[in-house]
Amino acid sequence: MPQSAPRSLRDWLDDGESAPGRHIWARHASIALDDLAHGSSLGGRALELHGRSVLVATSHQLTAALALIELDGVARRLVLLPPDARFEHLPAVVADAGIDAIVSDAGASDHGDLAVPLHVTCSPVIEPMTVGRLAPHQTEWVLFTSGTTGAPKMVTHSLSGLTAAIKRSQNRKDPVVWGTFYDIRRYGGLQIFLRAVLDGGSLVLSEAKEPTASHLVRLGKRGVTHISGTPSHWRRALMSSAGDAISPQYVRLSGEIADQAILDNLRAFYPQARIGHAYASTEAGVGFDVNDGLEGFPASMIGQSGDVQMKVVDGSLQIRSNRTATQYIGGAVAALADHEGFVDTGDMLELRGDRYHFVGRKGGIINVGGLKVHPEEVEAIINRHPDVRMSLVRARKNPFTGSIVVAEIVLKEQPESGGAGAQVGALRREILERCRAALPQHKVPVMISFVPALTVGEAGKLARPHA
Repeated sequence: MPQSAPRSLRDWLDDGESAPGRHIWARHASIALDDLAHGSSLGGRALELHGRSVLVATSHQLTAALALIELDGVARRLVLLPPDARFEHLPAVVADAGIDAIVSDAGASDHGDLAVPLHVTCSPVIEPMTVGRLAPHQTEWVLFTSGTTGAPKMVTHSLSGLTAAIKRSQNRKDPVVWGTFYDIRRYGGLQIFLRAVLDGGSLVLSEAKEPTASHLVRLGKRGVTHISGTPSHWRRALMSSAGDAISPQYVRLSGEIADQAILDNLRAFYPQARIGHAYASTEAGVGFDVNDGLEGFPASMIGQSGDVQMKVVDGSLQIRSNRTATQYIGGAVAALADHEGFVDTGDMLELRGDRYHFVGRKGGIINVGGLKVHPEEVEAIINRHPDVRMSLVRARKNPFTGSIVVAEIVLKEQPESGGAGAQVGALRREILERCRAALPQHKVPVMISFVPALTVGEAGKLARPHA
């Protein structure tokens, strides 16, 4: 029997099962998904992009979302350009990914200097379709990995792999409105975008440089029910005066280690919500969800058979599933998976009782006189202090030990001006006492400084030195 055509994102919009009235809302524009099901954001030029390798290089997430919906199943390859991509790396991207078309929008940078023959503009104004459905392609999705310096790495996914962890809800009475702090051109944000499309919901997009309070107010006005972000995103939300602008049913964390402090704080602030944290990476895909309110995950999950198989090798989590990326693109890059199909995530685990805990990245270890320190492990202890909102632990050079451990801490409330010195001194002593009680001496910060804020990068993660 002939193989059935792969289902595209537009097919999901036009399947007759989704509730009407679905939208994608950006800060200054929005579109009705019903309009896009039978319309075009590309000025009727989708036929010109049929079978091509397309760089989606829009300035706005809304137009990126429209292009992805319209071109999945049409283009041979979709390459999602993240907002922090540097122009000097684009010629290599074009060459490695075989780009022969660019989709941009009115606010995008001029890409005329790139050796690409076809340029098409995407607009949030939906026009009636002038051509029928094109012969379907099995579109390849290409994403940039995060946390790299120099020329970016790119990995390929299929839509079936990207959506393998998404289970469509049955008999849902109330409409779902997803919100996210992520950018949908990164893996974490793309997952939320795909959940909204496949599960019959609407989506509220974030916007670069938008104040957290403004974003939270927008989310509240649209009635967000499900919302996702990194622990750093959520710490910022809890620090905001507009944290109570939303009343979600489901709060999801991913992208960084979800320590017990942030899980407990979110449960206290949003008592009506289910709080869950997910493990996922651009290369390994979605590994698993944890919904029991505890940091880490049950040790029984390691070695289980099923859609996702996991093992721990030299302390590092390795994953094999149909959700992982298929390969890296371009350059002299290492194989993505080993000979058994396992992807080494580089995320380090420690078994404590019947539960595995994430302790940090393989490449992020601080070396103190030959002894290893994972910054995230120390941060988890600091963040448990009731007056601490978030912290960053890093190395400082030392002539005797090579490095020492230092910490920068953001407090939930600034000390009162009258007794600030004494109050800060007492807090510093309390935090150090907690660290000494829970950690070996070489992991205890030698210096602690209190700062008003910490830098969070484009991917929503704490900006770590050399990350």
